[in-house]
Amino acid sequence: MDHLNSSCIPGSWLPVPTNLSDFSSVFTHQALPALYLLICVVGMFLNGLAAWIFFRVPSDSGLVVYLKNMVVADLLMLATFPLRAASEMGVGGWRLRVAVCRYTAVLFYSSMYVGIVFMGLISLERYVKIVRHCSSSSFSSSSLRFLQSVGAARVFSLLMWSLMLLCVLPNAVLTSRLADERSSRHCMQLKTPLGIHWHRISTLFSVALFWATLLVLAFCYASIARRIYQSCSRVRQDGSDVCRKSNRSIFSILAVFFVCFVPYHTCRVPYTLSQMPGAGYSDASRFLLFQLKEATLFLSALNVCLDPVIYFLMCRTFRESLLTKLSQRRRPSLATAQSLSNM
Repeated sequence: MDHLNSSCIPGSWLPVPTNLSDFSSVFTHQALPALYLLICVVGMFLNGLAAWIFFRVPSDSGLVVYLKNMVVADLLMLATFPLRAASEMGVGGWRLRVAVCRYTAVLFYSSMYVGIVFMGLISLERYVKIVRHCSSSSFSSSSLRFLQSVGAARVFSLLMWSLMLLCVLPNAVLTSRLADERSSRHCMQLKTPLGIHWHRISTLFSVALFWATLLVLAFCYASIARRIYQSCSRVRQDGSDVCRKSNRSIFSILAVFFVCFVPYHTCRVPYTLSQMPGAGYSDASRFLLFQLKEATLFLSALNVCLDPVIYFLMCRTFRESLLTKLSQRRRPSLATAQSLSNM
């Protein structure tokens, strides 16, 4: 990118460009691309291992179906990291930035929200299995138990992918204005008037979807924690280890959700509004919102490295398959070492 003259915001180490064609800084232009490449390598290893295990086990429960879809969403998101990092580092010129705006960013966000919704579906499946399964109301329990079935999980998965495709595809199609070096620095400048309007609608829909999922997670896991606490109170010390493991698996997904997604969605709406023509935001405010959006978006991307921890803690099939594969690989190594020692 061209060098930009800059001034400073009081109390901030980040330079504010006086040339408004670019809001990049040392943080977004150098630090973040390196971090994206780092989590890309780590995430590819962890999710590749998860895919290798998951797609060798049968989809015998709704939970396994949802977790498999989360692996696919994470792998799609990971595929966007190298291009995103290359674009920020100036590799490929302005044409790569245009490709990122039109396609890569769309894939990134759609994969992220698919993963978020699957977290909500997992929480519902766990709620039905743990809480409603023991409910005294047989009608309400049976009416919700379909969420645990493999068929229902596959239908919900297909609907989720279709909905997100329908929502985000116009963002790619309507980012169709002629691009040049200057306009490529702001994705909004590549959108048609209808594209800007659709971007606003899809953003608000996605953010609303996130907060609705957050409410579902909070309700489901609060109910699950209460049920486990009641069960552990009855069994007392005999079940203390089971209770700790149950709480650990429950709160792992909540911790990942809050750390990765809540900060970004807290600042996404004001940032999106700051991009709109005539929004009335000062240049300094727009710059700071951009830096905050990029930092919290990286936290969302970090989710791809934390999801495999959820798989290990929540899914016994995944955990047992992983441990079995590791033990099988260890046995030949021990046998080889023993044979060498006997020589």
